[in-house]
Order: sequence, then C-alpha cells, then structure tokens
Amino acid sequence: MYSVKEAFYTLQGEGAQSGRASVFCRFTGCNLWSGREVDRARAQCTFCDTDFIGTDGQNGGRFADAEALATHLEALWQRPSDSASGNPSDSTGGRRYVVFTGGEPLLQLDPTLLEAMHERGFEVAVETNGTLPVPPGVDWICVSPKGDNKLVQTRGDELKLVHPQPGVDPRHFTGLDFTHFFLQPIDPAPGRIATDRAPMASVVDYCLRHPQWRLSLQTHKIAGID
Repeated sequence: MYSVKEAFYTLQGEGAQSGRASVFCRFTGCNLWSGREVDRARAQCTFCDTDFIGTDGQNGGRFADAEALATHLEALWQRPSDSASGNPSDSTGGRRYVVFTGGEPLLQLDPTLLEAMHERGFEVAVETNGTLPVPPGVDWICVSPKGDNKLVQTRGDELKLVHPQPGVDPRHFTGLDFTHFFLQPIDPAPGRIATDRAPMASVVDYCLRHPQWRLSLQTHKIAGID
C-alpha cells in the first residue's frame, strides 16, 4: 500500500533539473516532523513548508500496489494531444521524468515501484532528507539535509542545502560525493522571502565566496505553478 498526498504534472522548480517537465509524486508522511503545527517546535526539521498529511491533495490517494500507483502516475504525464492549445507538439524530445518527494519519500519508495516506473519509460528522481538509504535503481538523487540530523545517504547527483539553518555549516558537506552543490535561501514563512531579503543575501554572499556552491531558487513559485 502506498499513500500519496498529491501528484501532478509540472516543471521541476529547483536545482540542476530546474525547468524540466516532470510528474511529481508527493508521498504522505515524514520521519523528521509529523506535519502538525503543534509538533513543529520539537520536530527534527522545523522549517518545512510542505503539507504532506493525508491523501486528500490533487490526484492523491491510496494505492494497493506498485502497478496501481505507476499506472496512476503514467496517466499524469502530458501527451502532445493533451496540450491546452490543442496544437501538436514535439513528442520526440525529452524523456519521461518522475520526481518522488514528500515528506520523506524513502519511507515508501521501494524497488518494486522503481521497476514499474522504469518499465513505463520514466527516469526516476528522488528528493530526500538523506536520513534513509536510497534503494538501487534511482536515476537522480537529490539530498536536502535538515538540521543536524545524521546523513545516511552521502552520495548522489545534487546536494541542496536550505540556508541559513541554525548550527548548520555548508562546509560540513563539501567533501561528500555529489556532482552539484546548491544553496537555497530559506523562506522564514510562506512568501516572506519576497520582503525579508536577509536569507537571499546570505546565500548570494556565500556562493560568491565559495564557488563550489550555486544558488538554487524555487522557480516554480516565481512562475506561479505547482
């Protein structure tokens, strides 16, 4: 059984794959926070801006097995004949791409679901807090460390650190086995980053002084999409 908060077709908004057409699958649940505001202060991650409780989001639900969920996600992939304009588009370029996120997706993502997505021609990405091991077969691994929680997954394609976090120094991660290193300004409260420029200034300054790191923006929010 898989529990999915929401799933939708969109453009990846963050990191090295920013701008890429993707199916997002947000699993229910996390191992660092219950998702309830009353628990936030004592959670192991205190700045999450995502609702991952329940299965009542867009295209969310409970799925009995991997085939059922994979079929559901495949149906969300936009086909040329489905475009809003009705005009034909180029269907030859670009590979199907699915991003499993959360909450913490590795509480549910398993080899059976990976195989089912690969059989449907999808490249599979995961966005994880890094406290659980990634199963073999994932094509793109993005680790986003949260606080001082111990990282189990210390290699992958990109490490994306929300910054600044109290007590978290980016230098702690620079020796890990990742291809890309991103700093993303923390949003002190939903939408507050537009008026509170301190996090952005801190990230820009750090990237200028440490070129190993690159600026990551939540471009989906700028574009006004999911």
